[in-house]
Amino acid sequence: MNPEASDLDAVDRNLLRLLQEDGRRTTLDLAARVGLSPTGTSLRVRRLFREGYITAVRAVLNPAKIGRGTLVFIEVRLDHTAPHIFERFAEAVIKAPEVLECHMVVGGFDYLVKARISEMAAYQDFLTRVILPLPGVKETHTYASIGDVKPDALLPV
Repeated sequence: MNPEASDLDAVDRNLLRLLQEDGRRTTLDLAARVGLSPTGTSLRVRRLFREGYITAVRAVLNPAKIGRGTLVFIEVRLDHTAPHIFERFAEAVIKAPEVLECHMVVGGFDYLVKARISEMAAYQDFLTRVILPLPGVKETHTYASIGDVKPDALLPV
């Protein structure tokens, strides 16, 4: 187990689980669920933020409702692997609003990109406009998601 995770007691873990499920829970609701006073609960939640266990509270949007109903994963292989190419690639990916996540990986390719687009008909434009012009891109392989089996899973605490 991660040494930092062992610093969490059962109440902290319960608070983290509850807030992952619904970040809009009130302090009163949290306090009732974990068996602490509202003040004690509030102090713990503030500490969890301060110590970096909780990094943000956000709304989870319905992608289809905002015109981003198609999820694609793109394997990207670079033409050569040098620090300046990695830096330029990362800077360019950060600027692409369609890209939700980008991970440098080990294996048969260099990056795994997760993106949301309106529909597959728009994919060619996205690939041509966003992915292929990225610095150092040599080859790509794309996988379109046809169903969410376990989207936005909560972290085990």
